[in-house]
Amino acid sequence: MTSPLDSSPGTTRPVSPLATPPDEVPGHDLLAGKKVVVTAAAGTGIGFAAARRALLEGGDVLVSDFHERRLDETVERLGAEFGAERVVSHVCDVSSTEQVDALITGAADKLGRIDVLVNNAGLGGEVPVADMTDEQWDRVVDITLTSTFRSTRAALRYFRDVEQGGVIVNNASVLGWRAQRGQAHYAAAKAGVMALTRCSAVEAADYGVRINAVAPSIAKHPFLAKVTTDELLDELASREAYGRAAEVWEIAATIAMLASDYTTYLTGEIVSISSRRA
Repeated sequence: MTSPLDSSPGTTRPVSPLATPPDEVPGHDLLAGKKVVVTAAAGTGIGFAAARRALLEGGDVLVSDFHERRLDETVERLGAEFGAERVVSHVCDVSSTEQVDALITGAADKLGRIDVLVNNAGLGGEVPVADMTDEQWDRVVDITLTSTFRSTRAALRYFRDVEQGGVIVNNASVLGWRAQRGQAHYAAAKAGVMALTRCSAVEAADYGVRINAVAPSIAKHPFLAKVTTDELLDELASREAYGRAAEVWEIAATIAMLASDYTTYLTGEIVSISSRRA
């Protein structure tokens, strides 16, 4: 089996031994004893995988989302696997400053403290710039970039006041660097998340807080198929060096590493999670 090379149409290359996704690696207590908050964690995407990985690595988790029914289902699933006492939830619409502030306060109360915040909330879509409305632009930028600012601000105020240190991991995207048709609003927002990560990390150092981001290329989960076509997803996956999309656990494992004490001298960095060739 072969797949086309990006740079040489019509040529083929051998299938990578990593074309078949590996089994998920077991936990190694990277987050043992940590209290972790994950936004946009309901459902089957990266947020859910990040919450599950935090539990697998020994942490206790608060999952947040605006969709109350799906959030309850998420808590039930995670509680059944890891123990109900290790998972709590908080409904939050990240487009609201008041609700984001209440999320951080509520998480500290429910968990006892906060050690890690994973900013996963984001909104995509596909529309050409010439056809894009102000409302479409504003909605994507608000949910993807401004919500990350809101929760980062609230978390930094918390960490500053309790003087305990902490970690923030943002979910960016390789589209913060790359160009793709129909993604101007999303790419601009994710590039903003990258800039916010770098700048806020410099300030967060004053409070003993590290801030980094992951930039996934393409991760395989059902929600993605709702915002784009199968044909585009297959095309993007074929461009990766492995010829496949990442599994969500592979993204979540990197988030856990950045949240752990294995990266105590790493801050303000954007870690690309992509096998795509240059």
